[in-house]
Amino acid sequence: MRYYFFVMLIAVAFTKAAAQTNNQPKFNAHDLTINWEPVKNEYQKQESLNAVTITNTGKSTFPATGWKMYFNSARLVAKATVTGNATIDFVNGDLFSLTPTNTFTALKPGASVRIEFLDEEPVVNITDGPEGFYVVWDNQPDKGYNTGEFTHTAFKPTYIGLVTPATIYDQNKIIKDIPEQQLTKIFPTPVSYTETGGMFMIDAKTTITASEDFYYEKDYLGKQLEPLLGKKEPLLTGTAKPAANDISITKIPGLGAEAYELKVTSANIIISASTPAGAFYGIQSLKTLIPPAAWAHPQKEISIPCLEVKDEPRFGFRGFMIDVSRNFQPKSEIFKVLDVLALYKINVFHMHLTEDEGWRLEIPSLPELTEVGSKRGHTLDSKHFLPPSHGSGGEIDNKTGTGFYTRADFIEILKYASKLHIMVEPEIEAPGHARAAIKAMNARYVRLMAEGKKDEAERYLLYDPNDKSVYSSNQYWTDNIIDVSMPSTYNFVQTVINDVVSMYKDAGVPFKTINFGGDEVPAHVWEKSPAYLTLKATHPEIQSTADLWYYFYGRVNQLVKARGLYLSGWEEMTLRKTTVDGNPYYVPNPDFMPEHLQAEVWNNTLGDGNEDLAYKLANAGYKTVLTCVTNLYFDMANYKSFDEPGYYWGAFADIDKPYSFIPFDYFKNSKVDKNGLPINRNIFIGKQRLTDYGKTNIIGLQSAVWGENIKSTGRLEYMLLPRLLGFAERAWSKDPEWATEKNTTKSDSLYQQEWIKFLNVLGKRELPRLSYYSGGYNYRIPKPGVILQDGKYVANEQFPGIVIRYTTNGKDPDASSKLYNDAVTNNGNTLKFRAFDTKGRGSNVSEPVTP
Repeated sequence: MRYYFFVMLIAVAFTKAAAQTNNQPKFNAHDLTINWEPVKNEYQKQESLNAVTITNTGKSTFPATGWKMYFNSARLVAKATVTGNATIDFVNGDLFSLTPTNTFTALKPGASVRIEFLDEEPVVNITDGPEGFYVVWDNQPDKGYNTGEFTHTAFKPTYIGLVTPATIYDQNKIIKDIPEQQLTKIFPTPVSYTETGGMFMIDAKTTITASEDFYYEKDYLGKQLEPLLGKKEPLLTGTAKPAANDISITKIPGLGAEAYELKVTSANIIISASTPAGAFYGIQSLKTLIPPAAWAHPQKEISIPCLEVKDEPRFGFRGFMIDVSRNFQPKSEIFKVLDVLALYKINVFHMHLTEDEGWRLEIPSLPELTEVGSKRGHTLDSKHFLPPSHGSGGEIDNKTGTGFYTRADFIEILKYASKLHIMVEPEIEAPGHARAAIKAMNARYVRLMAEGKKDEAERYLLYDPNDKSVYSSNQYWTDNIIDVSMPSTYNFVQTVINDVVSMYKDAGVPFKTINFGGDEVPAHVWEKSPAYLTLKATHPEIQSTADLWYYFYGRVNQLVKARGLYLSGWEEMTLRKTTVDGNPYYVPNPDFMPEHLQAEVWNNTLGDGNEDLAYKLANAGYKTVLTCVTNLYFDMANYKSFDEPGYYWGAFADIDKPYSFIPFDYFKNSKVDKNGLPINRNIFIGKQRLTDYGKTNIIGLQSAVWGENIKSTGRLEYMLLPRLLGFAERAWSKDPEWATEKNTTKSDSLYQQEWIKFLNVLGKRELPRLSYYSGGYNYRIPKPGVILQDGKYVANEQFPGIVIRYTTNGKDPDASSKLYNDAVTNNGNTLKFRAFDTKGRGSNVSEPVTP
């Protein structure tokens, strides 16, 4: 027995020593839950008081010392906590550390601790809180362990401009129900649309014929219709002339590059076009003629109203930009996004592939870009991967911070998009927003130097370690700008271009332009760069770091042109920085005018002084794409309410923002400022208006979803839809009468009429379709408006056709709750209202304020 006991003691000691040797954590961090509570706005001036409560749900004690906790926050946080039991330190970008002080006590099982802290701004919505908490043990400083469930406490702020259920009711009260038979059944609205009476019935015996040039479009239509009819065998197809019970896609001369004509009679359907693109868009219009119920379950026959349509787009560039760098989206979701873009005739897919927080495209010639730059996990030196951002957590194995598209993946995406007549525009962000690339090339340098290959190690360096310049980007990064003075920078750019060109070549799709960013390079960058001082000594045209901007884009443009492409970028690429009365001022750069650069302009932030920047560039001769933050950034919150996710630094953007956008005079449709308050129209005094010449240079519109808040495929779809439909209407359809009407009263009246029709089309046709199309989309369902009227609660909804349900027991309504049909009396109970789609998905909950 004594021998057995002695052996056990040795085994226990050995196990303990092994654990210490392996630095195994003392406590399972997943047993810690974190709750964020916004406590009070304007606690000290503009600062907000917040609290996190850490709860131990495990069976062992969480120690008082021996660890740090890390988290992400888009706002700067004060170092000293109000409660004094921890300190908070800024690390880099949006990463912060939380260190316990000597007043922090160990957490026994079931115990909690509250840490109160200040951040620099008021809390407006759920996006404003900390996220992505993880623990790092002092004896294992290179590894992070994610904490468990993260929750937040509901916050009911009282700030100016708060959107309440009563506010929503007031906005919705003008919306009338229009019978579906009176609605235009093709979306976006065609140039000419006339219903002629009667129906054509598509069934299993319907055949599809097409001109030889439209073979793919014929095959595509067949594959779209077959599942709607429950067919496992393909519909019969051929190249014969139109016949009875036939859908014919015919080639005719004289139509525009994307134009089509559609004629439906009781005998057949004829789609006419001069190009495959035109034929494809005719097919998309036919698909929106199909009743939404057909997408929910197979039909024996599908009724199509008889009509005549002539249609073509207003703008040739109808784009959507997706940021997959800050938070990654899987390839399957990219295909799903492309499907909905094609349905609504969007023809440019701008992929923002690189950022500070991630490099998402494999470049075979520079494998470190994805070996290092596509991964996020706990690190303080970024030697092997990048640090956590946007709540991705301390563990490398995560779905949003880690991930990339292989070369084969990207080729597959290119082919898929091309078949949908969508051009993919890749963006390689430079010289700012480039931390992922910089750190990846640093890792390459270290590896090759260790192998004794100095020249090869330095070939693609993007950052000089001897550069002592001090700067901070808009996102608080201090080491994210490529040094454009270094010759190796251009080796890097050329190599990336060459590898991307080869992908398009192997995909067999046209490659027209590559976007090299140009956004948000902060002050004081490069000032102490040895490479800059050397370059300046040999280039008399470079007098200051500001001149490096033109030097960089001049060289990049030549590299792009050498591959038969034209250069695209954000507006700063095409601007010259100067001053007026000592203040910074931007003017179109005349030096790049002959180079045919494409400017994609986001900055028209109301009240910041650059409201007319896009018009300045177009008037000066630059081909300009309007990507205006005020109306077309779909990562912005819909409106000012705590339960609506999204940033709001540039605007609040509900679906009315893209729908009401007037491309040639967006001053006119600006009703509220970036805070959602009535606008002071004096900000437009002295601003450039768009000239007739300038109008010829507005080549199109582009919507965007930046990725900071996009933590899942569902969130992407929630932010994108249905706002994309408002954008599609403005990008494709002709200039509406309300946009050109000079009389304000008449213009407002015309707008209201068309707005109500648009909401009915979406509520009764397009949203039910999207519930099932391509597997179904997680589009945003607006919560109901609710007011107290004559002692009863009355509710309404933005989209006619969406149903409202309610409860009187304080529980959130679900798909089986009582249907709202008329005003509800409150007998002292807690009323809650919620809107639902045809699948039973619910909106946020509206809880009316009881007097």
